[in-house]
Amino acid sequence: MPGDDRSPVPPVIGVTLGDPAGIGPEIVVSALADPRRRAWARFQVYGVNDVLSLAADRLGIEPFWHRVEQGSPRSERSLEEPVVILDHERFPDLLDLEATPSRMAGLASKAFVEHAIEDALRPPGHPRRLDALVTAPISKAAWSLAGYDWPGHTELLTRRTGARRVAMMFCSPGLRVVLATGHLPLMDLRNVLTIGRIFDAIDLGHEACRTLEVPHPRIAVAGLNPHASEAGRFGDEEERLVEPAVRMARETGIDVSGPHSPDSVFRQALDGDFDLVVALHHDQGLIPFKLQDRGASVHWTVGLPIHRTSPDHGTAFDLAGRGVADSASMGAAIDLAIQLAGPTEIPDPLSTPGRHT
Repeated sequence: MPGDDRSPVPPVIGVTLGDPAGIGPEIVVSALADPRRRAWARFQVYGVNDVLSLAADRLGIEPFWHRVEQGSPRSERSLEEPVVILDHERFPDLLDLEATPSRMAGLASKAFVEHAIEDALRPPGHPRRLDALVTAPISKAAWSLAGYDWPGHTELLTRRTGARRVAMMFCSPGLRVVLATGHLPLMDLRNVLTIGRIFDAIDLGHEACRTLEVPHPRIAVAGLNPHASEAGRFGDEEERLVEPAVRMARETGIDVSGPHSPDSVFRQALDGDFDLVVALHHDQGLIPFKLQDRGASVHWTVGLPIHRTSPDHGTAFDLAGRGVADSASMGAAIDLAIQLAGPTEIPDPLSTPGRHT
């Protein structure tokens, strides 16, 4: 209202611990130890208190959170503490896990995510409703050992939220990439890649760029074949799939071009010619993206009815428990989640490159 100078209510950000045997606990503690983040938002961490405490001890960080038992009456009230731990007592042996995929870690990390999704889908005004969700890395092998047939977070979130169009988008200070297809065997691409999937990636990526305050995104779509097939010499997917999707997107007013040769389009985007590249499959987009300096790189699942971000790396079992994991990507994922949830004003989370493990 006019003349109302009250500060906006900080958004509530859920953070899942990821695989408890990986680097998730350490990067969560390290990222949330920054007092500026705890001034910008309130946090609910989904995990086990003892695992988080051990990670803090390894990092030399004094615990700064309050533990709240899952299902206790207090967990159903609005909580003012800066960070709240929702403890899962059904997983008492997580401190004894080796840094490798295991059934117990899969059961625990899946439970953390399911509980967080439940809170993210609560109705507006509920004291436990999340304004955004940040997920630490899980082990797909551990989920499989636990009996869960999910390729990853993205597919689970798509099913649980009932989203109809979803794409994996990756953002860094120098490059943005959105994927037309996600986690699937490369040989299955011929049965999955369609004009509609490519159009959806263009459209969702365009809206995401606008959300990131790129007012008129310039989008390039990579071809599938070498040199974008050289006018059909190396395949016809560019003519059959990419060109119709690009035409459809142009008809809606989107500034998009393609197909571009996959071996040059990412360099062009890094040089500033494009604001976003649409990659047609997972590794086509992720290999060039991860070759750049990715300290502040973030995965953002676009198209969900909730805001969800994550660091752009995995569990890094080889680094777990040593106190050396770099939390820059997790910090950037949290900062982007806060930005998306609003209305807190924070520095641009993707403006300052940093080192990554």
